[in-house]
Amino acid sequence: MSIRFDEAARTWHLSGPDLSYVVGLQGGLPRQLHWGPAVPDEAIASLAVEWREAYSWDDRVHTGAELLGELGPQFATPSLQLRHPDGAKGFAWNYADHTVEESAADGDHLAIRFTDRDLALTLHYRLWDTGVLDRWASLEAASPVELSRFDSAAWTLPHWGDYRLSHLSGEWAAEWQLRRVPLPVGETAIGSRRGGTSHQANPWVAVDDGTATETAGTVYSTNLAWSGSWRVLLRRSAQGRVSITGGAGHEGLRWTLREGETWTTPVYSGLFTAEGFGGASRAWHEHLRRHVMPTPEEDAPVLFNSWEAVFFDVAEEKQLPLVKLAARIGCEQFVVDDGWFGKRVNDNAGLGDWWPNPDRFPEGLGPLIDAVHETGMKFGIWVEPEMVNPDSDLYRAHPDWVLHQAGRDRTERRQQLVLDYGRPEVAAWAFAWLDELLSGNDIDYVKWDHNRPWTEVGRPDSADPDRAWFEHVEAVYSIKERLRAKHPNVRIEGCAGGGGRVDPGMLRYVDQVWTSDNTDAGDRVNIQYGFGQAYPARAMDTWITDEPSGFNQRTTSLRFRFHVASAGVLAVGGSLTEWSEAELEEAAEHVAHYKRLRPVVQHGVHYRLGDPETSPLTGVQYVRGDQIAVLAFKTPWHCNRPVAPLRPEGIAADSRWLDEDTGDVHWGATLNVLGLPLRWANADWDSAILRLRRVE
Repeated sequence: MSIRFDEAARTWHLSGPDLSYVVGLQGGLPRQLHWGPAVPDEAIASLAVEWREAYSWDDRVHTGAELLGELGPQFATPSLQLRHPDGAKGFAWNYADHTVEESAADGDHLAIRFTDRDLALTLHYRLWDTGVLDRWASLEAASPVELSRFDSAAWTLPHWGDYRLSHLSGEWAAEWQLRRVPLPVGETAIGSRRGGTSHQANPWVAVDDGTATETAGTVYSTNLAWSGSWRVLLRRSAQGRVSITGGAGHEGLRWTLREGETWTTPVYSGLFTAEGFGGASRAWHEHLRRHVMPTPEEDAPVLFNSWEAVFFDVAEEKQLPLVKLAARIGCEQFVVDDGWFGKRVNDNAGLGDWWPNPDRFPEGLGPLIDAVHETGMKFGIWVEPEMVNPDSDLYRAHPDWVLHQAGRDRTERRQQLVLDYGRPEVAAWAFAWLDELLSGNDIDYVKWDHNRPWTEVGRPDSADPDRAWFEHVEAVYSIKERLRAKHPNVRIEGCAGGGGRVDPGMLRYVDQVWTSDNTDAGDRVNIQYGFGQAYPARAMDTWITDEPSGFNQRTTSLRFRFHVASAGVLAVGGSLTEWSEAELEEAAEHVAHYKRLRPVVQHGVHYRLGDPETSPLTGVQYVRGDQIAVLAFKTPWHCNRPVAPLRPEGIAADSRWLDEDTGDVHWGATLNVLGLPLRWANADWDSAILRLRRVE
């Protein structure tokens, strides 16, 4: 990797083995001149000259803009909107200087600084060895200025004949639904106004020319590292050019950048690949594991969570039988969920009062923790630090601590309100009780939940109430960072009523994330397919729970449920005290089998086999060194229609593979032509696991 500046051509060339990103000053404006396959340094100067001749006037004023502005003939929705004290709007680009820092560990960093009036705007670029380019911006004010939009970056795609957009959408219990749709002329907005990343959308998007497949074709994708409200805007011009701009916040916000203050945006990352959607996913997975997630090298333990066994009926005597059974089937971590604290016997009260319920835990958490540790399991606990019930001692003492607006009702969801972590005293309180909980108890794992969207966001005693949208998220990051530093052996799970707060920003501070409250195995095949478009299996919590589920009353076999849940970080959440001896013995076998798969699943390279939208036969293949794990799933099909076999990816024809469970040896050519030797009945809701090891 390298960053080179051509002073004569006024261009910066960020390059990796197969990638070039070129920024140049065109008419004083910073523009993206190229993003894609590697180009030689010698071609950069001519690229800068010929770029201006390639577009019509109307397209040229927008094409390549690194941050869309408001001054001059800029007619697209701006990335940066600001107002000076005299009422003048916008930022005039005056190049000042740049710096380059090269680091093999932290990526090469380019910072280009521009000035206007009393402002200094710096565009930041960090190129990683994974091909991912991080971009962000910072604005420094010598005198106050009002901001209403400050995106992290704008990206420009090649000029193609057509464009297709891939994105992830859904709702609670139906997150991670992959959509692939034609990108229309005009502006397409994707985002969240809910205070969190949201169940409804995720800030990952991908664009191709409509011909890319899972295994081939050029794909450009981006992902925003922000866990609050956000917006990504894709603009396809009438002349056929596409730009993407994105950042924190949503329309309608206004806040003041104070004298001497610097405002820095979240990181917005981009990736170019010529290896199809699968290649893009694998590059994102590698990047997140190597450069974002805090403990990706660890084997995440198999956990048991007691929520679906007892719900709010949480008490020491109800937990102890579950501890014994969880250990018996091979679980390595026991997690107590909601209901252990305050007056929390249902969801009407108690949030904010973070001490053990004396009726349920008369001697505190210590005896239960000791019982868990005596089995060899680790102990985990559920918390929801950002929320409060009006029926709580905390709210009665501090009703002003929640997000609210003067003279407006406070909308409750799940009988709870959102605390305002942008208030220093609230953030200090949150860190203090979390630190006390971890310091006073031998806790190994924290499940941090966030169950409701924000409403009536404001801070009546503040001159800048819209800062709450940003400051709360930054405080959440800070608290988790401080907790990890003080309690380095404690692991944190990110949860938000399911998969409502998953993004690269949150993944920097948590070890894994809760994928969805929907644990129905049939639904999870599709949910996990969508999750894997952007995020790795090592981050994905995958549970096996009792059926029929409350979502669709479907019943599938224990085998199918365990196989689907073995595609990520396996967990068990059923009512073990009601399982038969045969079910407990079968569960123990599945858990033991998963542990043999775990290093390959959690740390291997991920290939998707088949598409659940077009075939009932799908699977996931993980490759680590000379080992392969395949998990295959058969969902319902109709009229006995023929289904093509499931074939592996990336296996050389002249290679030989040992089936580690049967001892059979298969040539790669045979697997590629005839498909994988799956041991199953090929019935609806059937599944199979195949472990292969390369042999000489």
